[in-house]
Amino acid sequence: MKSPVPAVEAKSQESDSNNADQIILPTRINNVDYTFEKNGNSWFVTSDIQTDLSIQIEENTFHMHKYALLTKSGYISRVAFQPTSSSLEHNIKLDNFPGGPAAFEEVAKFCYGLPIDLGPNNVAPLRCASEYLEMTEEFEDGNLISKTEAFLTFIVLASWRDSVIVLKACEKLSPWAENLQIVRRCCDSISWKAFQDKNELVDDEAWWFDDITTLRIDHFGRIIAALKSKGTKPDIIGSCIKHYAEKWLPSMDGNVEGKGRHCYAKSERHFSIISGMNQEGDISQNKEQKMIIESIISILPPQKEAVSCKFLLWMLNMAMIYSATPALISELEKRVGSVLQDADVQDLLIPRYHNKDRGKLINSPEEKTIHNTDTVQRIVEYFLMHEQQQQQQQQQQRTEELEVSKLLDNYLAEIATDPNLTISKFQVLAEALPANTRLCHDGLYRSIDTYLKSHPSLMEQERRRLCRIMNCQRLSLDACMHVAQNDRLPLKTVIQVLFSEQVKMRAAMQSKEQTTDGNDRENDESWSTTKKEMTTLRTELEIVKDRMSELQRDYSELQQEYIKQINKQRSNSGWIFRWKKIKNLSFFTEKAMEDIGDQQISNQERSTPNTGRRQSIH
Repeated sequence: MKSPVPAVEAKSQESDSNNADQIILPTRINNVDYTFEKNGNSWFVTSDIQTDLSIQIEENTFHMHKYALLTKSGYISRVAFQPTSSSLEHNIKLDNFPGGPAAFEEVAKFCYGLPIDLGPNNVAPLRCASEYLEMTEEFEDGNLISKTEAFLTFIVLASWRDSVIVLKACEKLSPWAENLQIVRRCCDSISWKAFQDKNELVDDEAWWFDDITTLRIDHFGRIIAALKSKGTKPDIIGSCIKHYAEKWLPSMDGNVEGKGRHCYAKSERHFSIISGMNQEGDISQNKEQKMIIESIISILPPQKEAVSCKFLLWMLNMAMIYSATPALISELEKRVGSVLQDADVQDLLIPRYHNKDRGKLINSPEEKTIHNTDTVQRIVEYFLMHEQQQQQQQQQQRTEELEVSKLLDNYLAEIATDPNLTISKFQVLAEALPANTRLCHDGLYRSIDTYLKSHPSLMEQERRRLCRIMNCQRLSLDACMHVAQNDRLPLKTVIQVLFSEQVKMRAAMQSKEQTTDGNDRENDESWSTTKKEMTTLRTELEIVKDRMSELQRDYSELQQEYIKQINKQRSNSGWIFRWKKIKNLSFFTEKAMEDIGDQQISNQERSTPNTGRRQSIH
């Protein structure tokens, strides 16, 4: 007979031969020598007693003795019947065995009396495998269920690192790990240890972020839910969710070279992320990322301070690319609307994708715009709804409205260069905010001028329609000077702006003179400064008058040229059209000057003039 080999020596031989094609582990049980051999996908137990049980798990087959398993496993004792001949093996196939062949190999060694090393990497598979095989105390004291359960309770759950490792191992053990409460206990242990850490965030991170962001999204969500229930600060939870999203989702960051407003490079980068959806082998990965996006949106804390507006817009972009649930997309739009004053215009430039076509850029005649202006319009509407619900905070509300008006004007200037953007869509976005939201219309004028520059083929009527959005009386002096030299604007708009600025200058001069007359001139230096300001205002007024004179001369020259052409009896349709245009403009010009003049005089009579210098164009 073969001499027995100590268990420690057997363990050493196993580790030395772990990478070999054949592993031989000799041991002695009940004065019988056994040799465990592993060759490829087959696992043998050789001794003087012939094996009578064959267990198949996936592609691996284990040739064993019945009595070694019958004394420890209730499952094997029920299904393994005695064969009619001692030379025959009883075949058992274990489907969906938790942990696979590697876990059963450890179980087999345990059944033959070999020691096994429990650790965070194998305790969860062995706990599930022992439950599958019903290795309870009924068959033997200190059976595998009790050993693995004690290790989990007293060793694993007491350690942060071991709890994370075990929870990671449970990802391949569903539903056994869930039913045995291994996942729940690990999540509770991890969340409690994270909650007990009272340190503040350092660079928007905590020491435990890196560990839990390696987990699967469902396990990560359970930890976040446990942290919420324990009262963890929303900003800490939000930072952790952001850390997880940046780890598992494609990055959308990156600077676009040049200053092209179309952001073609950004659109192409977005499209490159989802272009592989139709490729074989990528569908499952994209489904997983869609599930991650939807889960992250669902677990976001409701508080405003939890995550930034930039992160919400990034998640909105990703949700649209991966065709997330419309209800979740709508929820994100509402959340962005509630913090729209903190947004950046570059983050609002969301490319237009088609949800039903898995992210492909649509090419229909109705919707050819590069950017998704419909989404931005809904976000602005949600912002206004949110502001109406916050009427009690008037000062803060006014500040937020001013910030959003500047943001919207900058957004309009960015999308104005889109050749497929219609006037109607531009006008709807420009008028999305109430009229009193913008204190200064310089930003709106800049976006209108950009649109006119990018759409030179617009009719005169369309140009007038676009300029009606702008309030000429709310332009700064610099903007008015720019309007006077802008050939793209309709002549009626130019005259209105110049006349309005002239009236404002007169009112300002009268206000300065009245203030000076009421002063006893006790301070000579102050009087000298006031005179200089009046002189400056008069000079600026003269400039406006000169510009008006130039326009009148241009008008006279065009009229004389038209008369010359008539005398030569030339039928030039272009000049006839131009003369009709000027004639109409002449009528509107006189009427506009009368209307504006009457309105300004009425305003001066009702209120004390106190008009100062206006802001410059931004």
